[in-house]
Amino acid sequence: MPGELETFLLHLTRSRAVLVTVEQTRGSVPREAGAWMAVFADATCGETGTIGGGHLEWKATQQAREALARWSDTAPPDWRERVTLGPSLGQCCGGSLVLRFEPVDASHAPQLRDRLRPVHTPLALFGGGHVGRAIVQALVPLPFDVRWIDSRDGVFPPNLPAQVTTEHSDPVHAAVRDVPVGACVLVMSFSHAEDLDVVAACLQRQRERNDLGFIGLIGSRTKWAAFGHRLTERGFTAAELARVTCPIGLPGIRSKVPAVIAASVVAQLLIAVSATAGAVNLP
Repeated sequence: MPGELETFLLHLTRSRAVLVTVEQTRGSVPREAGAWMAVFADATCGETGTIGGGHLEWKATQQAREALARWSDTAPPDWRERVTLGPSLGQCCGGSLVLRFEPVDASHAPQLRDRLRPVHTPLALFGGGHVGRAIVQALVPLPFDVRWIDSRDGVFPPNLPAQVTTEHSDPVHAAVRDVPVGACVLVMSFSHAEDLDVVAACLQRQRERNDLGFIGLIGSRTKWAAFGHRLTERGFTAAELARVTCPIGLPGIRSKVPAVIAASVVAQLLIAVSATAGAVNLP
């Protein structure tokens, strides 16, 4: 299934559009800078489909279609509008933003592909079990590129999303050395022994390179206490062990249903990525 950018570019081969981008924001606004929506004469598509909804989006869509109606041989020039989200728009966010309107056609496709390509966070997921599968499904609409790793053959389901690649690694912890810089790592293999080796490999990589964004281990506090003792015996310090999050997931969510665990863990990942953006040592 094509992503939103590919869908936009495919439509652009057949019809002109006006690209509406949130260029600047101030205060409380419904979408961040960089959010975009493509307005065609009879359809819209975009990054998660919206620049903020409500009257703001309705008005922007109407303005874009008016520009399309005026487009003859020469494309109308770009323009910008500053919008205050107050009573006149039926929105009480209180902030303001600048919208950029760009008439585009198929000739703009190459530069749009480069400019609008989403930035994804790499994620290494160790373990092809039920929770791993649920996490992969929960990540489908989110900005992550998933490297799904297991030591067993035949554990991965068919027809995976485009942003998911699978890897057989035996021993499984050997895959840690090739995890992309800045990646989040989730550890949930079928074996506690494998989990321990993967966590140890992650800590060793942090010691040498300090370039992983998040290390999360599925399990209880009892499991982590046992792991902490064994990792200490392997020479890791308390400060190094503190780099591992275990249990994973948001506190207060106690359900063991895989889909619920996945929702909790993915929410925690989003918080961690936001908090650590730019904090790892990138080359």
